[in-house]
Amino acid sequence: MRLLHTTRLTLETPTGVQPYAILSHRWLADSEEVSFQDLQHMSVSPSEGSHDNHAGLTKLQGACKQASRAGLEYIWIDTCCIDKTSSAELSEAINSMYAWYQESAVCYVYLHDVDNDAVRENPKFALENAEWFKRGWTLQELIAPDNVYFFDTDWTRIGSKATFATILNEITHIRKDVLLGNPCEPSIAEKMSWAAGRKTRKIEDRAYSLMGLFNIHMPIIYGEGEKAFKRLQLEIMKSSDDQTIFAWLDTLTQPSFVRDRGLLASTPDVFKCPVWLHLLAGPGYRGYSPSHWGRTSPSLGTPLHRS
Repeated sequence: MRLLHTTRLTLETPTGVQPYAILSHRWLADSEEVSFQDLQHMSVSPSEGSHDNHAGLTKLQGACKQASRAGLEYIWIDTCCIDKTSSAELSEAINSMYAWYQESAVCYVYLHDVDNDAVRENPKFALENAEWFKRGWTLQELIAPDNVYFFDTDWTRIGSKATFATILNEITHIRKDVLLGNPCEPSIAEKMSWAAGRKTRKIEDRAYSLMGLFNIHMPIIYGEGEKAFKRLQLEIMKSSDDQTIFAWLDTLTQPSFVRDRGLLASTPDVFKCPVWLHLLAGPGYRGYSPSHWGRTSPSLGTPLHRS
């Protein structure tokens, strides 16, 4: 695992286990972010001197300052700690990313479009309009780490996952027990519902960004399009008998030739919080064993039922 030193701002591969911070953020345009290659070819160290570059460098420096102040020598930042020209390294990183966030000492969420005044005035409104909550990859970045701190555009700390738990639940529909790391077992359908409506630059990333949530590892094949999400579901079915994977609802807003009539969903969007989802999380529900559920589903036109 390649890490960025928080004071030297150089990429290193430390020996042994080292505590590290990790950054979660909304990517800017590729030309504005600091890449692995940028750090290799900068004539002046990013920790000193002036640079023509961009908001991406300012963001990188801000994250490193926060980690350094917390006594952490290293931080992992996805824009520059992965050599994306190497397909093998990119595949390893995507398959490992959930674990990397989970094992971090702290996760810094940088909200470039949120300012402190707006948070003080109406924290829920300020947060729910942030781009960060609309992206696919940030879902696992919110759930996986134990310690998550939110920062505004000026790198002022505005709260934590714990202090914002109620607001985060209202924005994301993720149960507070999940957010706070309390014991609970969300169904496959419930987890899928958290991803509904989120966007990624590449269509395949809608599936790849969910692998960690389901403890799934699979090859990364950019260019396969929506097949990636079908492949994810097939991998999930190999390790789980939770039949709520079939509990998705087709949408009549899509033209008939686009709507999927097969057994597997074509997108996480069809799991979006229908009425039956709340039944799955209700106190009367005893678990996700097939013995409690029929073998038909909303996707096949028959409601799921509880015994």
